[in-house]
Amino acid sequence: MDKKINVGLLGFGTAGRIFHAPFISNVPGLVLKKIRANRAESVELANQRYPETEVVSSEEAIFNDESIDLVVVATSSPSHYAMAKAALQAGKHVLVDKPFTVTSAEADELIALAREKGNVLTVYQNRRWDSDFKTVKKVVDQQLLGDLVEYEAHFDRYRNEIKPNTWKEENLPGTGILYDLGTHLIDQALSLFGEPLEVYADVRTQRQYSQVTDYIEVILHYAKVKAILKASMLVREKGPHFILHGTKGSFVKYGMDVQEETLNAGSFPGKTLNWGTEPENLWGTINTEVQGIHITGKVESETGDYTGLYQNVYKAILGQEDLAVKPEQARNTIRVIELALQSSREKRSVKYS
Repeated sequence: MDKKINVGLLGFGTAGRIFHAPFISNVPGLVLKKIRANRAESVELANQRYPETEVVSSEEAIFNDESIDLVVVATSSPSHYAMAKAALQAGKHVLVDKPFTVTSAEADELIALAREKGNVLTVYQNRRWDSDFKTVKKVVDQQLLGDLVEYEAHFDRYRNEIKPNTWKEENLPGTGILYDLGTHLIDQALSLFGEPLEVYADVRTQRQYSQVTDYIEVILHYAKVKAILKASMLVREKGPHFILHGTKGSFVKYGMDVQEETLNAGSFPGKTLNWGTEPENLWGTINTEVQGIHITGKVESETGDYTGLYQNVYKAILGQEDLAVKPEQARNTIRVIELALQSSREKRSVKYS
């Protein structure tokens, strides 16, 4: 890859440090030129891990740098719209961490602005590159379960204590589990089945003293498929991550993609053997019928690698590929969130529009 694309990364907290910088650095052709970081420990770590990258204290140092082609917005969720808009106005290609925006109207505005500027705009829906979701997609696409009738996905954690001094636990626009983990679940469902006919949701707060919602159940109704999406902060004993039922059989998958755990342990893509490969004990179980033959057993998980998202963005900027995560798709995810909140308030299903 001869063409170099300089990248400016806004934010070096969990998102920037764990989910962005390692994968930007793993794509030949992408050059992590600047990182905006403010906290002393973030500045020190950024300098340590990326000594050839300049660490700056303001977003303007990135927006005003004519050599930077792509701006990655990895700041707090409430700031995504403003940061992405400023980057687009500065003539940059933009990748926004999830959630794209707080409202679908904000998303529409950014999409129109990117179109006007002729720049690439996309959203970091990295969970499409999870090993287990890639496996689920393969099972669905190959109709190994016959005609799918029910899809259930969970993204559960056990965090009973309220983490202090974090914007994620503050009652701000775009915070709460629906905008956080729910964004992944919704994006995965929409990428499999498209836009639903109706949305039903139960969104609530279960932890004592929590200022944000920390439990969701979102049901997307399609003509033939019911998609059930659940996330909670109070699940100590984990159940299946995916449960799929079809006219020919079922697929059940426990355990999460291993990349986040590996990253938190200090390992990085490109420097770790068998990156994104799930151990056999996490492989999903299938019980189905294929061409009249009853089949039961394990399905080897596909390899997960978030590098694929950045490889696609690199090629999309060069005009060599279509975007895998189109901004219109990310906008639809935000629209589902809006309808889910309405459904929960009104305690009824609402039509998707």
